[in-house]
Amino acid sequence: MIVIKIELWPKGFESRARELGKMYIANTGELGNGKRGNYHVRLFRKGTNTVQREGSVENFPRHSYSVWRLVSRAIKSVFPEEK
Repeated sequence: MIVIKIELWPKGFESRARELGKMYIANTGELGNGKRGNYHVRLFRKGTNTVQREGSVENFPRHSYSVWRLVSRAIKSVFPEEK
């Protein structure tokens, strides 16, 4: 599982950190071939373990792209473009 946690450090002091957001990206294990993966995405309410939004990333080429591409797709899955 990948955990993305965004914190604010007032004036750069880690000791005063406040969580602004958290996301979990979990491999579902459905593909099983090691080259591609399906992921379940959960976005949590600020400072809680309450799921605010859910999404998925499917058939992601794990070894072709960096983790940041996966994070980008995960964010897009929970915030689809509005029309």
